Amino acid sequence: MNRKDFLRGLGVTGVGLSLPAAAAIAKQAKSAMLPPPECVLIPSETAGPFPLDLTENETFFRQDVREDEAGIQLNVRLKIVGRDNCEPMPNVRVNIWHCDKDGVYSGYSTGNNPGDASATHLRGYQFTDANGEVEFITIFPGWYNGRICHIHFQVYVSSSYSAISQLTFPIDAKNQLYADHSDLYTKGSDPLSFAQDNIFSDGHEYQLATLEANADTGGYNSYMEVTVQGSGTTGVGHLERETAKVFTLEQNYPNPYRDAATIAFELKQACAVKLTLWDLSGKKVATLLDERKGAGTYQVSVNPQQLGLVSGNYVYQLEADNGEGVYRLPKMMTFVR
Repeated sequence: MNRKDFLRGLGVTGVGLSLPAAAAIAKQAKSAMLPPPECVLIPSETAGPFPLDLTENETFFRQDVREDEAGIQLNVRLKIVGRDNCEPMPNVRVNIWHCDKDGVYSGYSTGNNPGDASATHLRGYQFTDANGEVEFITIFPGWYNGRICHIHFQVYVSSSYSAISQLTFPIDAKNQLYADHSDLYTKGSDPLSFAQDNIFSDGHEYQLATLEANADTGGYNSYMEVTVQGSGTTGVGHLERETAKVFTLEQNYPNPYRDAATIAFELKQACAVKLTLWDLSGKKVATLLDERKGAGTYQVSVNPQQLGLVSGNYVYQLEADNGEGVYRLPKMMTFVR
């Protein structure tokens, strides 16, 4: 049994959203025979060997996951689409994690990963915008024995399904980056081919991200489209299936907004309700509502001037406690001056 089969045999524990369920991982076979057509389901890969539960730690809700890690800046943009209709999926959560420039992961200290068990760098999550896109600011990862350079990611479509996979980069472009920045990437070029890698040896066509220089940052941009199970929608989050028995949360209107926005929601039963607003760095900007409400329809106004908002994307989250459980649903909003 090779290492890849062994890791898959261990199974993958889904890390649930802040919703009362764990994610079940759907497995998908790869195909290396044909060029990738539109909306091919992303191949499923192991989450390990060094994943962390990001669910209960608000530290990980952030766009910039670098902290103080040295390395060349990499802006990673992923677009999430539904296989059923090839439409974008807004308001789904995307986690990423990867090793540092020397091939070591944060959060673990083992013989083959001599890292800091208390560290949190190069891990984070965001929510997709109305176009199904999410962007992270990180560093270009290094490599370690047995694995070609890669980034792990997980897409939470609902509390009962998430897609775990990995992305990699064109070999020539990646090794040129290592050569151009040999003062940082002291291990040199990645020695493996895709055929030699423990994960990508059975195909990588659907997991190959672009890699292009970014003149503004002095780093690089990377982009990949990720197809997951389900139907893409416009302005409707897929987690609403799980929260619908307790509440419904509407997309703010207008969106984008300039002067003010309204957030509407309906409670199906009496609940303790909290509505919070977050920026993409993971900082809570405001608590817009925190009180017990009876069943009914409600509206909350967001005044960007009073809150001191700057132009950009924000996430608002409704949390409802009905005495039997706590249900949460986030959505993305955009403020423009």
